[in-house]
Amino acid sequence: MSIKEKLTQILKGNSRLANADIAKMIGLSEKEVSSLIKELEDDKIILKYSAVINDEMLDNGQSVTAFIEVKVTPERDKGFDSLGERLQKFPEVKSVYLMSGAYDILVVVEGKSLREIASFVSNKLSPIGRILSTATHFQLKKYKENGVIMGTIDEEGSGRLNVAF
Repeated sequence: MSIKEKLTQILKGNSRLANADIAKMIGLSEKEVSSLIKELEDDKIILKYSAVINDEMLDNGQSVTAFIEVKVTPERDKGFDSLGERLQKFPEVKSVYLMSGAYDILVVVEGKSLREIASFVSNKLSPIGRILSTATHFQLKKYKENGVIMGTIDEEGSGRLNVAF
């Protein structure tokens, strides 16, 4: 594994680590780590730093997340790229993926309510000419995100995972 790969793996796990700590982990100087991070940012390899948030613990109201399977007719000489680029521009859209399998594109949408998501699907997504069909799935509960377990430790704090049969 290259130094860049090691660095990106460390940052994926915890982007708040100090450069001095990262330097010790991968055997570089703090200045070299800082320079390498800047290079990765300039090269658009590191695009954003973010936190994993347990939204259920916040009192500011809940948002709704939907995963929308989209079957499309690919565009001649462009395939699926032009549609992916169009979909990514909608502010409701959080992620867009080209998929293999039963559908072509997966769109992750966030809204304030089920009605807002339904409006997005019916007024913005479905009217796009090459879309053949959609199937919308609503997130009910988040158990794990980006490798982080979301509140499944028992209330006594023993660190044991809850088990149900």
